[in-house]
Amino acid sequence: MEINPFIVFMASIFTNNMILSNFLGMCSFIAVSRDKSTAWGLGQAVTFVLAGTSVINYLVYHHLLVPYGLVYLRYIVFIILIAAYVQLVEMVIEKYFPVLHFHLGIFLPLITVNCAVLGVSLFSVIRQYNLLQAAAFGFGSGIGWTLAIVALAGIRQKIKNSPVPGGLEGAGITLIITGIMALAFIGFSGIIHVQ
Repeated sequence: MEINPFIVFMASIFTNNMILSNFLGMCSFIAVSRDKSTAWGLGQAVTFVLAGTSVINYLVYHHLLVPYGLVYLRYIVFIILIAAYVQLVEMVIEKYFPVLHFHLGIFLPLITVNCAVLGVSLFSVIRQYNLLQAAAFGFGSGIGWTLAIVALAGIRQKIKNSPVPGGLEGAGITLIITGIMALAFIGFSGIIHVQ
């Protein structure tokens, strides 16, 4: 059954959210979600990388690796292409948005090893998406990741001055909030679900 790319796009935002359904990309998600503007900036960078690399990796996989019998190299090739793309994004952000580059710090180049980015390319291959579906899945996954990190940053800013039990301060309360957000997103699962 051919799935409409719009359905894939919407599902990747809500029901198949990389963070809240698959828990991929948690390291930068938790570390950079202290401030809404920084979270928004990283979310945009991740969205740009996911959208671009999902298309590039699709094309390389189907037009180079499969025809030449090099499918076993997909992990290495995907990571190399992701690293090159992230380097390009980092150079653009450093040149045009130096304040954002400073705030993102080490987490911007670490998008290269963000498992959500590799996961999108691998899920596209495993689910046998066509080019439009892979592009929709990559872009939607980026929007879903951005939505989740900005929501978490907003909640964390609200509870910054709230009384939190000593053992839950920092990462503890952040993980609890993430779990509650994941439960909330499960509410969308009856609407759109793509495997």
